[in-house]
Amino acid sequence: MVSMENNVKEISHDVAVSLWKKAMLSVETECERQPEVIMVKGVCIATLGNFSASTGKAKSKKTFNLSAIVAAALCDHPVLCYTASFPENKDNILYVDTEQSTYHCQKVMKRILRLAGLPEDKDCSRLQFLALRKNTPEERLAIIDVAIRSTEHLGLVIIDGVRDLIHDINSPAESSRIISKLMQWTDEYQLHLHTILHQNKSDDNARGHVGTELNNKAETVMQVEKDKADSSVSVVEAVHIRSMDFEPFAFRINDDAMPELVAGYTPSAASVGRPKKEPFDPYREIPAQIHLNVLERVFAASPSYDYDGFCHALQDAYLEEGVKINYNKAVSVVTFLRNKRMVLQDDKRKYIANPEAHY
Repeated sequence: MVSMENNVKEISHDVAVSLWKKAMLSVETECERQPEVIMVKGVCIATLGNFSASTGKAKSKKTFNLSAIVAAALCDHPVLCYTASFPENKDNILYVDTEQSTYHCQKVMKRILRLAGLPEDKDCSRLQFLALRKNTPEERLAIIDVAIRSTEHLGLVIIDGVRDLIHDINSPAESSRIISKLMQWTDEYQLHLHTILHQNKSDDNARGHVGTELNNKAETVMQVEKDKADSSVSVVEAVHIRSMDFEPFAFRINDDAMPELVAGYTPSAASVGRPKKEPFDPYREIPAQIHLNVLERVFAASPSYDYDGFCHALQDAYLEEGVKINYNKAVSVVTFLRNKRMVLQDDKRKYIANPEAHY
């Protein structure tokens, strides 16, 4: 049956003791504050030792926004609303593109240089650009790893996009592994990493389980979306941020195919009355162990269910665990369990337990 321990790498006692001692904190030892390296209108969105992300639907101009961030890191003046301040020994940049052809990658590279006020026909020694569209996820991960380890004075890493470093965006194991890798890189090399992930077509959530992990672990998650009143304008706002929120800003692509700030843009006024309640999220609102207990209980009663029967069985089982959910929430739970591949459908479209699943 489903287990939280499946596929977990065993750690020896000696290694665990060593890791335990390294992780121990003391109030008697001063911890250095992580340098703030990227700002939006004076608000910090990025520090060394952490990672951030941009999300948005296709064609929302995420890569144009990303170009402005990188350009700001290359120069000493604002680009759109971004300013950057990297230490002298952390001023090199690694940009990784996993989606576009070499031709389009070079266009992005030239755009960054132009935004930074640098020559478009001459390589910048501080910017290394990798086009990894042709590589497999395993090759991409290995290339990025060796590039990070081999690049001196590296302060900023861009990965456009993180989805192409894994095979299945709904795999809990792959998602946890790649997010752990981002945290390892940023902590071990004391750099900042910014990545891009598409949103679902049906809502504003970052895609798949990797999107959930990204939202939970990132220092800042920004959303880039087309303005509802003018599709030629893209709006940038903070979705999750550890610092204070920054005021949203907007940009459009000018006649020179460059992003330019929309002067005087003001965000839509907040609706009057109670704030909108966030949609029910089984991952965030229900502990993992309860999900596991419910699956044990449900499939002990029957090995398979049709859709309606499965929803009702879940309602009863969660209630026995002290969690009351209505039918609509049970529908969300079914989607959640399918995305995590904790349940499958057999050839008769019946819901069954996945014996190889893990949380």
